[in-house]
Amino acid sequence: MGSSRGKQRQQKIPKGNYLQEEAVNTQGTGGGPSLSPARTKETTREESCNNLMERVVARDNMLYALYRVEANKGAAGIDGMTIESLRPFLKDQWPVIREQLLKGTYQPKPVRRVEIPKPDGGTRLLGIPTVIDRLIQQALLQKMNDIFEPTFVPFSFGFRPHKRAHSAVELAREYIKEGYRWVVDMDLEKFFDKVNHDILMSKVSRRIQDKRVLLLIRRYLQAGVMVNGCCIATGEGTPQGGPLSPLLANIMLNDLDWELWKRGHRFVRYADDCNIYVKSRRAGERVMASVKKFVEERLKLKVNMQKSAVDRPWKRKFLGFSFTWDKEPKIRIAPKTKKRFMDKIRELTNRSKSQSMNKRIKAINTYIVGWIGYYRLADTRSVFQSLDEWLRRRLRMCYLKQWKKPKTKRKKLVALGIPPEWAMLISGSRKGYWRLSNTPQVNKALGLAFWQEQGLKSLVERYNELRSTT
Repeated sequence: MGSSRGKQRQQKIPKGNYLQEEAVNTQGTGGGPSLSPARTKETTREESCNNLMERVVARDNMLYALYRVEANKGAAGIDGMTIESLRPFLKDQWPVIREQLLKGTYQPKPVRRVEIPKPDGGTRLLGIPTVIDRLIQQALLQKMNDIFEPTFVPFSFGFRPHKRAHSAVELAREYIKEGYRWVVDMDLEKFFDKVNHDILMSKVSRRIQDKRVLLLIRRYLQAGVMVNGCCIATGEGTPQGGPLSPLLANIMLNDLDWELWKRGHRFVRYADDCNIYVKSRRAGERVMASVKKFVEERLKLKVNMQKSAVDRPWKRKFLGFSFTWDKEPKIRIAPKTKKRFMDKIRELTNRSKSQSMNKRIKAINTYIVGWIGYYRLADTRSVFQSLDEWLRRRLRMCYLKQWKKPKTKRKKLVALGIPPEWAMLISGSRKGYWRLSNTPQVNKALGLAFWQEQGLKSLVERYNELRSTT
């Protein structure tokens, strides 16, 4: 009876959605995960055997892991070994390390603590493993992905092969378009720092029987953190910074995904960001209460009620984006995302920072190319246009500050094609640099053509290029 009810409430995939094929046959009898048709008997047999470690240290797997670690680069761990030193070290030491892994005696080193400031305040704690431990974790990840990936629901997008944040945002828009115009925006408090090791390991051991692998994962979780030369033990959490951490996070939250799936909810999860879409505030408050109870009682995690809310999607932020309130909603850049962009540009165009304009423009180009590469998904082109104009005004202000003396300003403006009488108005003005940067005279002298000659990239042009190719 319960099983049939669960099937009736099973989530309906939006028509024409790219997830439609992927979501077929993801739920088995009684709502539990079923084996995908693509998983062969050989794969199933591999999962139940006890020689996973042999496959982890196999030559092909380790060579690919080495390629990935070198491509990702990254900082050194507590031992100071760099990526460039990894291959020479492995030539001498890999046989010893391999033997330790096969015997189950390998001991990982503590991670190096790094604090990264969060956009909304506070800090995010990262744990940087040594390059050797990153290599081993990457090799583990490649084999564990084959085992756990088929057990994940298709509505989890974080750190999974062939899935990306843009797909999660597009699916959220589909839900809003269908009429699910309230969102339960749930934030897990310090998720990566609060994961219960025993609960996590019990979930890992459901699919892995090789005790050497289980022991190694446990050792990575409990390796400790090096702070000011002292090693601090870690009794909970999975440090962000290692290749294995994202997969362990998905394994930990997989039960939550299946619970939401069985209840028939429309939801999207990316790592610890989980949005559930409903049709009314009352339904959202009911879902918030029940899911909070599940997370705190079953997973022993804590929901941050200060950052969580039941609200309209266009009033919330999801992966840096938000939505319009139209019947056919558009994806837009969240206000906080726009503010962070402007804060970064203010930092790069600080008038008090003594720097050549070529070097300043190069730094700006590096930042905006990466930024627009991610936020090109937004449908609101006008926002990029306004940011372009604002950026050029910031740079005009920098030039005025560099010129300083009235005589220099007049000379530079005339050289840029401004009539002498116009240049006199600017050079003799007592207005501030920011105000002068928006005058018709300075606008004409340092216009769009000038910045193109200087090599400044345009957000709008880059946006148009990227949108035309996708």
